[in-house]
Amino acid sequence: MVEAYPWQTALWQQLAGRSQHAHAYLLHGPRGIGKRSLAERLMARLLCQRPQGADACQQCKSCLLLKAGSHPDHFLLEPEEADKPIKVDQVRELVTFVVQTAQQGGRKVVLIEPVEAMNVNASNALLKSLEEPSGDTVLLLVSHQPSRLLATIKSRCQQIACPQPTVAQSQTWLAEALVACDAEQRDVLLTLASGSPLAALALHEDNVLDQRALVVEGVKKLLKQQQSPSQLADAWNAISLLRLFDWFFEWTHLILRYQLTQDESGLGLADMRKVVQYLGQKSPQAGVLQAQNWVLEQRQKVMAKANLNRALLLEALLAQWAQLPGSR
Repeated sequence: MVEAYPWQTALWQQLAGRSQHAHAYLLHGPRGIGKRSLAERLMARLLCQRPQGADACQQCKSCLLLKAGSHPDHFLLEPEEADKPIKVDQVRELVTFVVQTAQQGGRKVVLIEPVEAMNVNASNALLKSLEEPSGDTVLLLVSHQPSRLLATIKSRCQQIACPQPTVAQSQTWLAEALVACDAEQRDVLLTLASGSPLAALALHEDNVLDQRALVVEGVKKLLKQQQSPSQLADAWNAISLLRLFDWFFEWTHLILRYQLTQDESGLGLADMRKVVQYLGQKSPQAGVLQAQNWVLEQRQKVMAKANLNRALLLEALLAQWAQLPGSR
């Protein structure tokens, strides 16, 4: 059975209690709050032949087929590779599925995630199916960034803002999921994940705490002239560029905020507070702004899958940081 998260209880009761369903739902919210699980839970409920209360029975032929991944009336649309777009040919396969008769005699259910991975052509190819799905078909669209969707896509769906957990709910859930971590480590993971507990769990599985410690140590050695940009670029080879750029952007933001407010309570995570304060005191604001703009520009190129020389890019980033402290 798909995991049921406590912060989704009220929404789930509302969805499961409906006698009639919309032909298309747009489930949206930040990453890491359980939208995909909610969609899968609803899909199972919609396909189940003998629902037990609010959930699928897990025992009927339809539930067993779905569990085995061979249900003929279920269609999953997602990128063929991580961080790649959903292609128009994939959407055309979906359209073919939608117009077919349900083989199990009930509903057909489509799950698309993330919807924003579709380009304009793929989005346009989906519009007809969204507007007039054939037979008893329900489309479940999951989006982490609904602002990127075409208005014509959003207008054809019933939009549902998925609830975010409270801080207490996130801490409780993560404590049960990561019993080997102490409270401080879990709090750091939640901060790095912007409060999303599932994203925090994914960061832990990706060994992000060790990566962060390596980067923080490297930045400190860089500023003390104990390591060069090229040495650090080599040492950070296993860390994603997007993750590095996100951290450096956050640090420039914290430096600028400190320069404007002198508020020592807003220096970020403990591992970089002294560095942020030092750079805020020693760096010209124009230089920090320039470094921040540069990070944003390069991040956009990485997002666009530009052909970049990783080593040279990191060396350029670190060379800028090494030069930040100066006369104000």
